Amino acid sequence: MTSIASVSLSELRGRRITLRRKRRIHTAQAIWRTVASAGLASGLVWGATQPIWVIRTPDQIAVEGNEMISDRAVRSLLSLSYPQSLLRIEPQALASRLTSNASVIASATVKRQLIPPGLMVQVQERQPVALAIGIPSPGSPLIASRAKETPKMRSPVGLLDANGVLVPLEKYKVLGASFSLPKLKILGVRERDLAKWPQIYQVLRESTVKIFEIDWRNRTNIILQTELGIVHLGPYSSQFAEQLEVLHRLRALPTKLKTSQIAYIDLKNPESPALQMIQSYPKTNPNLPLKTPSVPSKLPQPPKPISR
Repeated sequence: MTSIASVSLSELRGRRITLRRKRRIHTAQAIWRTVASAGLASGLVWGATQPIWVIRTPDQIAVEGNEMISDRAVRSLLSLSYPQSLLRIEPQALASRLTSNASVIASATVKRQLIPPGLMVQVQERQPVALAIGIPSPGSPLIASRAKETPKMRSPVGLLDANGVLVPLEKYKVLGASFSLPKLKILGVRERDLAKWPQIYQVLRESTVKIFEIDWRNRTNIILQTELGIVHLGPYSSQFAEQLEVLHRLRALPTKLKTSQIAYIDLKNPESPALQMIQSYPKTNPNLPLKTPSVPSKLPQPPKPISR
């Protein structure tokens, strides 16, 4: 009995010694990990503040995705001062700076690059789809007839993209943007109309009839300049797509009537399209004053496609 008790006490004493040794090892490992982590962090901070991790010139900023504006123009929008430590640069703040205030740049991402030290800038530019002309200043609505139109009203003011973002033309000029102006022109578009533009432009893109100009100055009657002539639509409404569909079915109109005899196509009621004709006058009396166009003549209903 005495030997068994002594052996049991020896085993217990050995286990205690083993546990103490393991605790010392675990404590030493924890201390070492803490010291190593602190040293690594300090090393990174120290390394980032050294001259090798500093952007000294704009050439250390690589730009991708730009087509209309140059790399130099994109770098100028970052408004960075040099030299600049990589540790102090906030990529998200720089990306927001590129896309602020209806910028020519629609979206941007900025990333740090350690080896070699620099920045990677990826941009997506706004692609203009329409030229805005004669935009009124805030508080002064522009509703004018063509007879009162002045050269100033015909001057381009801004460029509109497919999402309804209007960028002043001056911003493109300041950045030295190189691109062809859109062929589509819009007269008298207002800020409150921009929310409707994505839907309008989608319909215009799908139209088979070429549309060159949208006169939006008179809110009660939108006028289109198309390859078939002038088209009156009335106020903008949910019938816009239907009106352009009717215009598509009238593509054969120039083969039946001379366009010089048509004042305009009236599509205010797409279910009953009409022509406003220009009256001809006798050659014997050329001094007759011009009269107002005759009463619209009803157009036959264009055949609707047979559903299959």
